[in-house]
Amino acid sequence: MSGEVLAFYLLAALAAGSALGCVIATNIVRMAMCLLGTLGAVALLYFLLSANFLAVIQLVVYAGGTLILIVFGIMVTSRTYGEKLKPRTSEALIGTIVVLALFAGLVAILLRAPWTPVAPTEPSNSVAQIGQELLGTYLVPFELASVLLLAVMIGAAYLAQPAKKE
Repeated sequence: MSGEVLAFYLLAALAAGSALGCVIATNIVRMAMCLLGTLGAVALLYFLLSANFLAVIQLVVYAGGTLILIVFGIMVTSRTYGEKLKPRTSEALIGTIVVLALFAGLVAILLRAPWTPVAPTEPSNSVAQIGQELLGTYLVPFELASVLLLAVMIGAAYLAQPAKKE
C-alpha cells in the first residue's frame, strides 16, 4: 500500500470520526472542536489531491472564520458562566497521542530537511510581493499562527469565567 493511499484512508477515517463526534457531542464546545477536526481533515484531503486552492480556502474560510464565529457566539451567549469544561480521560489520552504523533512527524521532517543556506536577496516592500510571500512561501506558518491565536482566545475566555458559586 502506497503512502498516499494510507494517508487518504487515515484522513478519511479522521474526517468521518470527527463528523460522528460532532453529531454525538452533547457539549457545544466539544462539538466545535469535532467540527474543527472534520474541516481540517477535509482540507488535508484537498492537499492530498493537489487541490491547493480549495484546501487553503477550506482552512481560511471554514476552519478559520466560521469556527471562530461559532466559538465567540458560544462565549457571548453562554449562560453557564460557573461551569468549567473538564476534559474526559479519553479526550486527554487522545490529545496526548495526537500531540506526540505530530511532534514525531515534525522531528522526522526536521531531521530529513536539507539545511542549505539561502543566498540573501534584495528585500521588496511592495504590497503585492508581501501578499505573494504571505500566501505562498509563508502560508503554513501564517495558518499555524492563526490556530495558536484561536487557542489563546479560547483559553482566555475560559480563564475569564467567574468562579462557580456554591
